[in-house]
Amino acid sequence: MKDGKIVVFTGGTFDLFHIGHLNILRKSKSFGDILIVGVSPDEVVLSYKKKKPIISFIERAEIIKHCDYVDEVVRQEVLTDPRILEKYGVDIVTIGDDWKKKHLPGLEWARKNPNIQVIYLPYTKDISSTEIKRNIKNGWQEDK
Repeated sequence: MKDGKIVVFTGGTFDLFHIGHLNILRKSKSFGDILIVGVSPDEVVLSYKKKKPIISFIERAEIIKHCDYVDEVVRQEVLTDPRILEKYGVDIVTIGDDWKKKHLPGLEWARKNPNIQVIYLPYTKDISSTEIKRNIKNGWQEDK
């Protein structure tokens, strides 16, 4: 807790910002007073997704920075970086439930830390940046 306030951290790529991203930010903010959002630079995204984002890191960070729910944006060179969690005195880490069974060293560190609560948020059904890219490539389907 920082100055009596609950600090929440979430992170992501946030490429092609969509309602799923907004849901994660909104829900994350609902757990605390301060929301810190880690945005992954292009090189980091390329290392684990094996593809670069469509929107540049600087533009993605700027979009997230101007979302009403977000108090601060940080560049995350490591997914759920313990150094960021310690620096900001994070009390709660939120992450999509699609990461529940994936190994992420920083998340493992947070889970073992008695001062940090990890909360898995449900993935927003039928929306992702990958799905948007696929629809653009294959012709948008009007059934949404």
